[in-house]
This record gives sequence, structure tokens and C-alpha cells, in this order.
Amino acid sequence: MHPLILNKDTNMKVYQTNEIKNIALLGNDGAGKTTLTESLLYEAGVIKRRGRITQKNTVSDYFPVEQEYGYSVFTTVFHTEWNGKKLNIIDCPGSDDFVGSALTAMNVTDTVILLLNGQYGVEVGTQNHFRYTEKLKKPVIFLVNQLDNEKCDYDMILEQLKSIYGSKVVPIQYPLNPGPNFNSLIDVLLMKKYSWAPEGGAPTIEEIPAEEMEKASEMHKALVEAAAEHDETLMEKFFESESLTEDEMREGIRKGLAARGMFPVFCVCAGKDMGVRRLMEFLGNVVPFVSEMPKIHNTRGEEVTPDPNGPTSLYFFKTAVEPHIGDVQYFKVMSGKVHEGDDFINADRGSKERIAQIYACAGANRIKVEEMVAGDIGCTVKLKDVHTGNTLNGKDSEHRFNFIKYPNSKYSRAIKPVNEAETEKMMAVLNRMREEDPTWVIDQSKELRQTIVHGQGEFHLRTLKWRLENNEKIMVKFEEPRIPYRETITKAARADYRHKKQSGGAGQFGEVHLIVEPYYEGMPAPDTYRFNGQEFKINVKSQDIIPLEWGGKLVFINSVVGGAIDTRFMPAILKGIMSRIEQGPLTGSYARDVRVIVYDGKMHPVDSNEISFMLAGRNAFSEAFKNAGPKILEPIYDVEVLVPSDKMGDVMGDLQGRRGMIMGMNSENGHEKLIAKVPLKEMSSYSTALSSLTGGRASFSMEFASYELVPSDVQDKLIKEFESKQSED
Repeated sequence: MHPLILNKDTNMKVYQTNEIKNIALLGNDGAGKTTLTESLLYEAGVIKRRGRITQKNTVSDYFPVEQEYGYSVFTTVFHTEWNGKKLNIIDCPGSDDFVGSALTAMNVTDTVILLLNGQYGVEVGTQNHFRYTEKLKKPVIFLVNQLDNEKCDYDMILEQLKSIYGSKVVPIQYPLNPGPNFNSLIDVLLMKKYSWAPEGGAPTIEEIPAEEMEKASEMHKALVEAAAEHDETLMEKFFESESLTEDEMREGIRKGLAARGMFPVFCVCAGKDMGVRRLMEFLGNVVPFVSEMPKIHNTRGEEVTPDPNGPTSLYFFKTAVEPHIGDVQYFKVMSGKVHEGDDFINADRGSKERIAQIYACAGANRIKVEEMVAGDIGCTVKLKDVHTGNTLNGKDSEHRFNFIKYPNSKYSRAIKPVNEAETEKMMAVLNRMREEDPTWVIDQSKELRQTIVHGQGEFHLRTLKWRLENNEKIMVKFEEPRIPYRETITKAARADYRHKKQSGGAGQFGEVHLIVEPYYEGMPAPDTYRFNGQEFKINVKSQDIIPLEWGGKLVFINSVVGGAIDTRFMPAILKGIMSRIEQGPLTGSYARDVRVIVYDGKMHPVDSNEISFMLAGRNAFSEAFKNAGPKILEPIYDVEVLVPSDKMGDVMGDLQGRRGMIMGMNSENGHEKLIAKVPLKEMSSYSTALSSLTGGRASFSMEFASYELVPSDVQDKLIKEFESKQSED
């Protein structure tokens, strides 16, 4: 890995808010983002030579785990300076497993470049990323890469884009000869032909050849019309003369982009550095500035303008742990200005911080700057107590930000160190890694007696394991997580229990008679019960409704008449019942939705005490529960799968094989959407199975829905497993 360089000598110009543009670079795995990054930096003069992924010397993907797997795991933040403007660009991992990074990047930038692989066009990753841009209302530029691939079919990709995203898709360029000999394209914004020598770089710019004129003019007209649509003055001018100047078109396109009223399509061949310079020109000239985008809201719902003269507020969106340096923390200046040596208060933790140095980012290189203003993105090192998602405020600022919402986990594994003695060390490292990627969720489950790591997919967790073992030298193993079953009852039952113990001096005595029954919301008060021909009339003296922290309720009713049990012993009986509720008799899982009525019992004037009634209550409840038709409940999840239509049958069959109930289906942008309810038990390796069923072309999300009764054959199996485990223990 090349070492991180802190460049202390170069002093960069301070860019103003209206000179800064923030751009996220997204695209499916294999679309060529890292290669494009090298060409962008090379064209802007930030690097002298373009690195290659195969040679492990690129500005992005500089961490060992990325070089091991050959693709991005982290976002890389870099900037280029172009024509007096500063472009902050965040290169994001393409795999859906690392969607957390992409979402973070989209939230702190203003425009998204969606890179398409010239041989595959719109892939499931493209669809997923585009859906996030819709939610976040971010402008999108489509960029078709790898035009030199022999399977590249630009016209087909354009058709595909238009059929999915509609008439807002407007091509600005088209290639003349896609395939291995690609070296020229037509730009219908400037109405010029661009061509390149084999080594790429600076283009030759010429007039459009006669045979292309008709096609180019038609596309130019469509572009002019799209540009005029978002500005009344331009619209009027367009109706009068059917043409706009280059500057007017840029203005129109910028407004159209900002309003998501148009999605321009560009072409590049990043590997040969063809078309990259023209793309940068467009980014510099046309993409909206920070100041032209919708404002972000703080946690109080107030709009925060990126005003360089406002009070200073920094939002920390990413932490990277660098060898030899420690935590490098990336921030966006939300308002005001930050200088070296400024003091701040952490709005989330109350601690004081001083920012000693500020750097502009260029992958593993950092360029020292003395000041950054609202809208800019930079990084710093050696902060005392700042975590991802924290806000640092200067004086007069009281903002806090929490605008990034991450998706639910899709893949979970229990994790433990091979050497038990390293448990504490492992937990410390896991919590630190969560700072780098908030979609890794760590849960030390008291209920399951396991440490569970949740992530976005198998590869996501495999990366975590690789880093623990290779970077931290902690060997770990993954296991299937236990399922948080619940137990409940299906009918009423009665039991009594006498706890009696005599052992010199004071003894122990408590007797409890109780009824248990299934509880549901809005249930009428209990009245009369019959068991074995005997009638029990209930007279409610008091009722406690206890919401259980694991879901459902316990309702505890005191119906004891004539002082058979003193009221002061009721809390002890409830305590005994609660201790059994935490360990159901069938599988030791939590019980829920039970109503308990204590209607009779006996006391001893000397020997009765709290412990006696606690044990009597516990044992009476246990016996009644076993006779009340106990059942096991399992967690059911709502699962949504986005799948290409040709794989619909396979995916549906697979879900049904997982005891899934198909709830509905509909079409969404060229993909089918399947909605199903599936038991959590059957979802444990779903991300891997779905990927192999569809060749990685489908994606899914899942969310907890409810607890439902397990089928009787599954219940029998679970009880047998529990019993054999008990006898082993």
C-alpha cells in the first residue's frame, strides 16, 4: 500500500462557496469508476501518471482489503481544480454490499454521475443507485464508459435508459465507432466532432462530417428544447428562434439538472483517457454549484444555508483508519468558515475540539489548506473525540445534523474469536470499524447469547472478517445466528403450587392459585372460567399491563378475595412469573401475550415471605403455561425483491421453497418487484442464493413484520433440538 502523504508545502487557493461543486461517482461493480478517477486526476494535473488496478497503484482502492479483492470497499474522496472551480468528487464502491458508503456520499454531494458499463448498460446496481437519487432528489448525469468494449452497443443503452427513465434522458454525445477501434464521438451540445490518438488525452476538435449532420442536428434540437424547458426566458427565445447560445444552453441544462428535469448522457473511454477532459469541462461549466441546490435541514428541522458568513458548523461524514496516522476524519463545511487552529464544541458529545490542520483530499494524498468555506469538503487528523455523524460547532452555532438514513441489514452472522481471551479486543475493533461503515451493526444479544454482526450481504461480512484477521490479527469464526423465537399460549389453563420449606427457625411458605390465558389488545375483563366441571368466578381488584421489552405484553390481575394472600406479596408473585416469562418452557425463548389471574392462595402467619411467594408464583405459572396449549412464534419479515423479468419464475419458486408467502408483484422500471412474507429462519443465506440465482442482477430489502405461529412440524423439531441441547448441558 502506498503510504498516506500529508502534503504540507503546497498551499491551495481558498475556494468560495460559489466556486465549489460536490459530485458523487456511482455505478455497478466493474463499470470503471476507479479507472475514471485516475483519468480525471491525471487530466486535472493532480497526478503525473495514471495508476492501474492490476498494478495496485491507483488513488482510489488503496487499502489492502481492496487490493486483495480487486474492487472498492471504501469511498475515496478527492478533488480536482478546473478552470477556477473546485470539484470535490467521491468515488463510491459499486457493490450493493457497500451501499452505506454510496448513501453517505450522495447525502454530502450535490450531483451524481452514474457510470454505466458499455457492455451491460443498466444493471441492478444502476437501478438501486438511481432509486436513492430519487429519494434524495439529486441531479443525475449518465456516463457510458468502456466504449472500446467489443460488446458495447451505445444505441441499445440509450434505448434502455429512455425506456426506464423516460424522456428526461437526453444524450449530449454519441460515439461514432464503439468497439475495439473507438476513437471519436460527436458532441451535440457544442456541435463538434472529437477524436483521439491511441494514447488519448487532448482531443482533435473538428466540424461534424456531412454524413452525421442530420442525426447530430436532430439530437441538438432535442437538447435545446430540453434546456429551454426549465427557464421561461429561454423557452420564449426557443419558440422565436429555435436555437440558444452555448451559454444559454448551459444555463438551461444546469437548471434542468438541479430540478431533476433532465438526465444528460455523456460518453468516455476512461481506460484510454478519451472524453475525460470534455466531461470535466461540462462538470466545471454546467453542474450546479453548492449554493444552487436545495438546503439541508438540521435536527430541529431548520433550513441551513451554506453561507460562508454564517456561524461555523462542520458535519463529519466519514472516518478512515490509516496505518501510521490513525483516524482521518472527513467533514463537510455546512456553514461558515473553518481555519487551522479553530476551536469547536461537539454538538453530539459536548466535548471541546481544536482543529489543528485542514487538508483537501486526493485519495491517500492530502494537500494542506489554511481555510475552507461553506460547501467545501475536507479532512483532518488527530481529533480527540469525534465520531462519524457528529457535528462540530463554532461559537454562535447550535446545529446538529442527522440527515443520512441507512437501509436495514440483510445478512447476519454470529461472530466469536477463535481464542476466547480476545473477545474484548474483538469488540473494540468491531466498534471502531462501525465508525468507518455505519451499515455494519454490532449487537451483543442477551437473548440469543451471541454477538451478532449485521451487514448488507455475504461479501460485506467477509470483508469485515478479512480485516479482523489480516489487519488486526484476530482470528474469528462465523456461525448461524440463533433465531429470536417467542412462546405464547393458545387456551386458558389453571394451576396451583405450594412452596413449603422447614429447616429449624423460620420456614418458608407460600401457596398460589392462578389462571393463564392468551392475551390480545382490547380483551374484556375476566369473568368466569370452568376447569374440570368446576367454576371459578373472578373479581378484579387490580390489573398491571406490562409491555415486554421483546414485544407483546404480560397482563397481571389480582383477584384474591378475603385476604387469602396479602397484597404486599403480589409484587413477589409477579417477579416469579416474570422470571419464567424470560424462559419459555418449550425452547427457553421469551414468552409474550399472556394474561395471568391470581385468584387464591394461602399464607402462614410466620413463615410466609417474599421469596416463598416468588417461587410459588414462578412454579404455578410454569405448570399452567405448559397446559395452556403452548406454541412457538417465529419472526416474519416483509421481503421486497427487485428482479429482472427473465428470472422472475426462479426467484418466486425459491421464495416459496423458503416457506415464503407471495403477497404481490408489480413492474418498476424494467424490473419486476416481488413482495413476500418470509420467516427469518429461511433468510439466513438469502443474499448469496439470490445472487447465484440471478447472476447478481437482483437486489432485495427486508424489514421485520410480525411474529406468527410456526407450523407444527417445525415446532416439534425445535422442541426436540432444545431438549437434546438441555440434556447435553
